Amino acid sequence: MMPAMDFPSGTPADLARLVADYPLAWLVNSGAHGFFATPLPLVAELDGQGHVAALIGHCSRRNAQVAALQADPRAQVLFMGPQGYVSPALVSRPQWAPTWNFAVAVFAVTVAFDDPGTMPAVRRLTDHVEAGQEQPWRIEQAGDRLPHLMARIIGFRATVTASDARFKLGQEENLPELLEILSGHADPALVGWMRRLNADRLHEQVAPHGDQTTG
Repeated sequence: MMPAMDFPSGTPADLARLVADYPLAWLVNSGAHGFFATPLPLVAELDGQGHVAALIGHCSRRNAQVAALQADPRAQVLFMGPQGYVSPALVSRPQWAPTWNFAVAVFAVTVAFDDPGTMPAVRRLTDHVEAGQEQPWRIEQAGDRLPHLMARIIGFRATVTASDARFKLGQEENLPELLEILSGHADPALVGWMRRLNADRLHEQVAPHGDQTTG
């Protein structure tokens, strides 16, 4: 797992949102023939308390990582969410130093491949990533190609045994500097996550009619 860092870990809902918004992750393990790392889009399966209990995905049957994981199913899954440089040009306070904000997560998992679960895994991912489309694409629209495509892949369920999420998104900044960064940073996704992880402080600065207060 990741070394311990002095950054807030967020809530289970923050972690689930990170996986949902940034589904492409690295599946990493080691085996008798070396080190393996494959980028794969994954969908979170949540338990009754909203914690990420498993990650559902699929990969190529020809991927050497499949045999390695069948021999030893232990692996790690690495997610990189919003991230970006924060320049002193955004902050008026003298001697303020640059920093890098980010949201990342590492899961320790046990991978179980599932032939019958391949189609449901693909359908689940497709439905997730197509959800925002006006007319979501469905896997049946692949037509005659679908059986050939499905024969090349295998689904899996990666059961989460431990997780470590790190959200360094301006919580350590004084409020005046945070507000300057939020108003001046060019990455709307990063700004949105900074607002999410600082909602308690930012809410205190908003009057009932939306006007900013002075303190």
